[in-house]
Amino acid sequence: MDGPDFDLDFKPAHGEAVTVADGVQRITVNNPGPFTFHGTNSYIVGDKSVAVIDPGPEDEAHFQALMAALAGRQVTHIAVSHTHRDHSPLARRLKAATGALVVAEGPHRAARLLHAGEINPFAESSDMDFAPDIALVDGETVSGDGWSLTALMTPGHTANHAAFALGDAGGKETGIVFSADHVMAWATSIVAPPDGSMTDYMASLEKLLGRDDRLYLPGHGGPVTEPAAFLRGLRAHRRMRERAVLERVRAGDTHIPEMVKVIYATTDPRLHGAAALSVFAHLEDLLERGQVETDGPPALTGAFRLAPGGAS
Repeated sequence: MDGPDFDLDFKPAHGEAVTVADGVQRITVNNPGPFTFHGTNSYIVGDKSVAVIDPGPEDEAHFQALMAALAGRQVTHIAVSHTHRDHSPLARRLKAATGALVVAEGPHRAARLLHAGEINPFAESSDMDFAPDIALVDGETVSGDGWSLTALMTPGHTANHAAFALGDAGGKETGIVFSADHVMAWATSIVAPPDGSMTDYMASLEKLLGRDDRLYLPGHGGPVTEPAAFLRGLRAHRRMRERAVLERVRAGDTHIPEMVKVIYATTDPRLHGAAALSVFAHLEDLLERGQVETDGPPALTGAFRLAPGGAS
């Protein structure tokens, strides 16, 4: 099966409230970059009584754009998908300005404990000060005037990542999911241990594949208009990367930089650091499944080899 058909044709309209679905507006932060594409998407759900999903980074222009779009409306909830600094920090200021309740899975945490001497490469990108007013569990719903949001826990990119399914006033789902950074139309999600987990990420893909949604509104870039096909493509892409990692281990590569050099030969070398983290995530998953082995705890700088009786 082919991989996902990525869509790079996205017009961010920085600072403008753009209607993207019935009762949903998107405002994109002007914070473009290799991990944010054209910027982080914030969403406003509802009419007179609204929720804001992923208010974004501490950015003055974006705060003013949000407040202008929210003028005359009551903000009852601020929903945060996860605690990377391009998504959650502005929640504090927006809460102070509106009195809204902040809802999310919980504070930031790594997907696993750090091993002795290990450094979390995404530590500086994490909003360690974030704390929600309401910690949601999978399937829990918050609602307002004419809308509801149901939390879909989708760990992988981060341990506390959540998507939100949009419902009507009665709680009936509309087929629209705010997929944040788990599923994006422009690129695959970064999965970087120990912040993220490939095992969790793949399980979350399967979870979403068990649903029947019609539209994803992601944290960066434009909408995913055929979610089921796109999810199958993402799964195929990750499995292809896993096979490529195993092939390099079979070929005798023991260290991640060796593998990256071959697997990502056509990728901009400036992105090889992120690629190394993705390979590491796959190796951790393969280690957990008994297909590769290493001496001691898995490490980004460690040596890996094929496990006896592992992948053939």
